[in-house]
Amino acid sequence: MVIARKVRWRIGLLALAVGTALLHPTLARTQDAPEAGSGRIEREAVITQKYMAVAANPLASAAGSDILRAGGSAVDAAIAIQLVLGLVEPQSSGLGGGAFLVYYDAKAKQLRTYDGRETAPAAAQPDRFLDADGKPLQFYDAVVGGKSVGVPGAVRMLEMAHKKHGKLPWKKLFRPAIELAEQGFPLSPRLYTLLRTEQYLQRTPAAKNYFFQPDGTPKPVGTILVNQPYAQVLRQIAKRGADAFYEGEIAKDIVATVQQADIPGDLTTTDLTTYQAIERPPVCGVYRVYKVCGMGAPSSGGLTVLQILGILENFDLASLEPASLEAVHLFAEAGRLAYADRGFYIADPDFVSVPSNELIDPEYLKRRAALISLERALTEAQPGELPLQAAFVGGKDDSPEFPSTSHLAIVDRYGNAVSMTTSIEDAFGSRLLVRGFLLNNELTDFSFSPTTGDGKPVANRVEPGKRPRSSMAPMMVFDQNGKLVMVVGSAGGARIINYVAKALVAALDWKLDSQQAVALPNFGNRNGSTELETGTANVADLKLGLESLGHSVQVVEQTSGSHAITLTDMGLVGGADPRREGEAIGK
Repeated sequence: MVIARKVRWRIGLLALAVGTALLHPTLARTQDAPEAGSGRIEREAVITQKYMAVAANPLASAAGSDILRAGGSAVDAAIAIQLVLGLVEPQSSGLGGGAFLVYYDAKAKQLRTYDGRETAPAAAQPDRFLDADGKPLQFYDAVVGGKSVGVPGAVRMLEMAHKKHGKLPWKKLFRPAIELAEQGFPLSPRLYTLLRTEQYLQRTPAAKNYFFQPDGTPKPVGTILVNQPYAQVLRQIAKRGADAFYEGEIAKDIVATVQQADIPGDLTTTDLTTYQAIERPPVCGVYRVYKVCGMGAPSSGGLTVLQILGILENFDLASLEPASLEAVHLFAEAGRLAYADRGFYIADPDFVSVPSNELIDPEYLKRRAALISLERALTEAQPGELPLQAAFVGGKDDSPEFPSTSHLAIVDRYGNAVSMTTSIEDAFGSRLLVRGFLLNNELTDFSFSPTTGDGKPVANRVEPGKRPRSSMAPMMVFDQNGKLVMVVGSAGGARIINYVAKALVAALDWKLDSQQAVALPNFGNRNGSTELETGTANVADLKLGLESLGHSVQVVEQTSGSHAITLTDMGLVGGADPRREGEAIGK
């Protein structure tokens, strides 16, 4: 019970910390960033020698580090972290959501990628998010309730990964989260901030009682929350495996909650029992002297990050100052071109033929790079022409993909590593709470419009059993000798791609350490306005400079949740995004 004692000790420390936390004033929530900012906590890079876990909450990082200390693998630690995150950071991920996991096996020198993305119910139809007039629903009219809930995939995927790469017993990985749920944990400043601006969660009585006071205000920072229903669910999964979640009483409760919501969904117990996690081939590309790899479709993250890097390969970013006018201009233009392809070509590969190799072909990306001028910004970019385009009948989608996600980076004592991004989509997902955990609204990552104005089908349209396209981008970097040198990823909805690409450029071109790379001001373009991060240094001058080049510029909150570990001669160097409350912990 060493892990349990450490959890109790850390609860006390965290309660003291949150009780005295002095965060910057909260920024107003925008529609495009519903998981609002909660201020910055500036940090120094953490250096360890044997192992490290970086996650979005100190209790989760500590649970992962304790598993690693006990001899567990990176996958073991990822499972323990996810179970704790679902408790202490419930707005972002959990049992009711999905995840993508990239795993590096040091002994075999092999990269494996696992798809735990949610699927649409068997009854889902392409017009799911259209109103009576055939027009797309407003976002929150689609999100709140059962219609947006996909079949959760995280639990089944983590079980698959553990069977292949776990070292410790499955049951042991559940102990930290069970103890926290039963004994209680302090409500964090970030969770409080999000509850304070949340408009829909109180519609669910169980969620209202758990998170809010009788007068409707959130429970204060530092309040000890106890979640016995969640602990009971974890005990059942620990004992019986993922079947305890996908079959039996837990599954029945999930289905009943979805079907009996004010806006009901059509999820069935058959949808749950037939869900399958999938091992898919990784996608890899070359950037400078490095090999960069990530998750393939149905995530667009890996491919689009590789496209951005492949376009930037044609420019000497190393000679430019980090976040300078010239660098941001080039980065934004590369993003504009890459996002144009993302919106047209990428969807669930079990339903659509995704041209993965063609999209990251160096010659193709060289042609795309030639469209960039150093003196003038592009207007809206069109998808590039690929050899198969004549046979590809499709159109650009209109999925909003708002951010409520969490990323974790892990390196174990054996040299194995995990980069995993996990999500329930919007902040607090569908707002449906079942047995202590929230259900996702991932189906709103599909295009609301199944066809374009001229009748072409959208690749990312709703279809039965289909996985919605994602932007999650868990990545790893290898040097020219095949040695792992970086584990990185981020939270942040459709901006994840830009956040991860920025961190990679910062580390590989500008030689920033992992903490500096994730802390660097965010910037990018999603084939629209160029977005700069509010409250960052020189943002006003940068805005004027970009506008002089023809950019339409928006200065907006960009609450990334980027976490990274670099493997150096000094040891493992961990970086946790200062925009959230994560921490790098190890030995």
